[in-house]
Amino acid sequence: MEIDRRTFVAAAAAGLTLAAKPALAAKPSSFPKDFIWGAATAGHQVEGNNLNADCWLLENIKPTVYADPSGDSANSFELWRRDLDLVTSLGLNSYRFSLEWARIEPEAGQFSIAMLDHYKAMIEGCRALGLRPIVTFNHFTTPIWFAARGGWMNPDAPQLFARFCDKAARHLAAGIDHATTLNEPNLAGVLQFLLPGGLLEADKAMAAAAAAKLGVPVFLAGNALYQPEPAKVQANLQAGHTAGKAAIKAVRGDLPVGVSLAMLDDQEAEPGSLRDAMREKFYNAWLRLARADDFVGVQNYERSLWGKQGKLDPPASARRNMMGAEVYPPSLAGAVRYAYEVAKVPVIVTEHGVGTDDDTLRAWLIPEALTHLKAAMDDGVPVKGYCHWSLIDNFEWVFGYKIHFGLHTLDRQTFERRAKPSALVYRDYIRSHTAGA
Repeated sequence: MEIDRRTFVAAAAAGLTLAAKPALAAKPSSFPKDFIWGAATAGHQVEGNNLNADCWLLENIKPTVYADPSGDSANSFELWRRDLDLVTSLGLNSYRFSLEWARIEPEAGQFSIAMLDHYKAMIEGCRALGLRPIVTFNHFTTPIWFAARGGWMNPDAPQLFARFCDKAARHLAAGIDHATTLNEPNLAGVLQFLLPGGLLEADKAMAAAAAAKLGVPVFLAGNALYQPEPAKVQANLQAGHTAGKAAIKAVRGDLPVGVSLAMLDDQEAEPGSLRDAMREKFYNAWLRLARADDFVGVQNYERSLWGKQGKLDPPASARRNMMGAEVYPPSLAGAVRYAYEVAKVPVIVTEHGVGTDDDTLRAWLIPEALTHLKAAMDDGVPVKGYCHWSLIDNFEWVFGYKIHFGLHTLDRQTFERRAKPSALVYRDYIRSHTAGA
């Protein structure tokens, strides 16, 4: 079995859940007029031909755990204007995308003005269409040179990331609406406690092959499953977030900056369950760190129900995603409520969706989940926005192109994008549930 971080959030929940759903108000109140409605992508997953990235090297080495190489992906490096048109066609007011560190700093200390100008054009393109750019400074992938120095295990990693954030912010910060430093850093180093040993061994062998090819002791990619020293990686990621945020704020102090975290909706089946211990392991250090941020990004795909001995099995009647995990619409609101309870700062849903070829499942999930999210807001949770993952079907890391999260299909030969029925459900929900719409 091959797995990536996002699919961990889905696959780790397989066997974790019960079917009960909280009741909803019959007529939920409207979302505020200034609510952020968006769709999300990430650079390596849609741009294509990201030749200087750690992931590109691993996709094309032997042995590899990647089902497909990313190749051209959706060719969004060239077709980003088309992607913005898709966003506006759905009546959204925001687009979340990421900078590719490997394009901007292909060699250590060598920064490409041309690539910075490319992302500046994207930001200005969003603004011209009335879209609020939510920009992630690092969405997993790192430059090959960074991974070859030990990646986030390198004691210099926080400062190297802060240097990149400084250069990028000086060129780009003026037009950004909200910024996140890192994407799902809380999962680095914990997957080895959750995944089959054989998968981790395969990932370790792939990294060893990359290290041998480059003649370095360790090659640690930003999206690595196997982490030789997880505590060191977590410490450096947390320091990197703090240093990166400070670098961005030094350029533009009024730019809201946060971090996006992967969160399950953890529920307690019985007193004395493992729920609180699991929350401490997976999120709490980052949620406490986020108290110093302007907001926290929540990325939720599943729930988990915990007993004293572990996770409970899903009900036989549960609707399932492509990985076999239960699709449970209230999980988003549950994760958001807990994030705010601990972090005590406003929340933006930076990712939420479902990997499936059954678009009726996505069309059912979106309004159900959003209505529960609004109920949380009515209870006082300050949620500023919602970004659906993803705008288009794209490269899903080690799964290649087999898992489909998109609101739009992708023809990988012609790069044509076509709206799925669920995209129109999302559009129509916004129209009917936004104040003044």
